[in-house]
Amino acid sequence: MMADMEQVRIGTLGAARITPAALVKPARAVPEAVVSAVAARDPARAKAFAAKHGIGTVHLSYDDLLADPSIDAIYNPLPNGLHAAWTLKALAAGKHVLCEKPFTANASEAEGVEAAAQQSGLVVMEAFHYRYHPLAARLRAIIDSGQLGTVSHVETWNCFPLPLLKDIRWQLDLAGGSTMDAGCYAVHCLRLLGNGEPAVVDARAKLLRPEIDRWMTASFRFPDGSTGRITTSMLSARVVGIGARVVGDRGQMKVFNFVAPQYFNRLTVRTDAGPTTRERVRGEPTYNYQLRAFCAAVQRGEPTLTPPADSVRTMRIIDDIYRAAGLAVRGGVNG
Repeated sequence: MMADMEQVRIGTLGAARITPAALVKPARAVPEAVVSAVAARDPARAKAFAAKHGIGTVHLSYDDLLADPSIDAIYNPLPNGLHAAWTLKALAAGKHVLCEKPFTANASEAEGVEAAAQQSGLVVMEAFHYRYHPLAARLRAIIDSGQLGTVSHVETWNCFPLPLLKDIRWQLDLAGGSTMDAGCYAVHCLRLLGNGEPAVVDARAKLLRPEIDRWMTASFRFPDGSTGRITTSMLSARVVGIGARVVGDRGQMKVFNFVAPQYFNRLTVRTDAGPTTRERVRGEPTYNYQLRAFCAAVQRGEPTLTPPADSVRTMRIIDDIYRAAGLAVRGGVNG
């Protein structure tokens, strides 16, 4: 925490496709943040990225960026399999970290990052941006209000097409697969809407190639006996589907597009006690809320909604889904 810091000066590792939407554009709307440096494996790409987005400093390597004393924090949008290593290096260099989801390749790596974060006293926050939008709080508030009664079942789904078969998200050595990318949202939202931490009962996958899931469904049981299910895909007959459903003994709630609600969302609640209600929860882009929360944690020590302890729980479930589906845990950890 740096209470006197006027702005959090952020350096980005790489020039990933997500960086403009997740960091550069939000920084223009969040005065507490400034993107001041970039490094990429290809220096020419880093220079082009910096010129396009008005970033003042270009470093020739990731290590050079971490060594820059003018940088307070690191944005880590690298491939899944590199998240843990570079987050750990950033912490060792004294930098706070906003790390893209999924947090690491597996739970063992997540536990290692959590321990390092605790020891360092630095902020490490997983970039589940949807969690910071008012829609997420509204969903949980409806459940907690008792409108739905006792919850018996929770479902979440996140399906979209990624037909680019050479994309890094399809590469096993980089911790790819549908459950790691689209599926991590479904798992995280299942945890948000359910009562307690869910245990995997079974899972079934359809593969793009050996060990790489293009589609996954998994069922769960919560500590109170209620059930859960996720469905996720990046290449299936269901082209696009993003949503969740919560069923209780007094009614049910369904939400469309919890992942990017700034574009459009629809929340429907049907209960025995009254008429069906439909609403749209408006707000800024999810990434604005996320960056604001990250800066508040760095500058004032405010808690985040997606700390490393939360990330560890998500990654344990993802590991268990892969095991239940008969597939390898990402990163080569199968114990």
